Amino acid sequence: MRLSGLPALLVALALAAPAAAQNAGQISQVRAGANCPKCNLFQAELSGLTLKGKNLAGARLRQADLSLTIMNRTNFAGADLRDVEAYGGVFSSASFAGADLTNASYVGTHLDGANFRGARLTGANFSGAEMARAVGLSQAQLNQACGDAATRLPGGLRIPPC
Repeated sequence: MRLSGLPALLVALALAAPAAAQNAGQISQVRAGANCPKCNLFQAELSGLTLKGKNLAGARLRQADLSLTIMNRTNFAGADLRDVEAYGGVFSSASFAGADLTNASYVGTHLDGANFRGARLTGANFSGAEMARAVGLSQAQLNQACGDAATRLPGGLRIPPC
């Protein structure tokens, strides 16, 4: 069956449109310092920003760049943080409770006091991360992630090498 005219154009547009693409307006609001729970921040460029104490609970931050950000006390509970790049960021006392950090890179991050209760850490890289006072971490979670000799963890916990 061959489509032509308007039906063919509609099919082509539907196939070309990305599913659940980022929301530029919401990204701009967050860059300006707004809270944005459940926002679509897919592939957001947030590197180098200072966004302390924000509410991004349930937000979609998949593939976002959070490198060198300062996001102390930010609420990421239940957020989609898959494939995030957070190199060198500061996330002291942030909540990652129930968040999905699958394949995220938190290399060299500061995560003291961060809450990881129920977070998914499969494939996450915590090489050089400061996590000695993180809470809610279990050995089962860390067994799914990786780090290195410079990774600092709460007493009694260990992380496989990357």
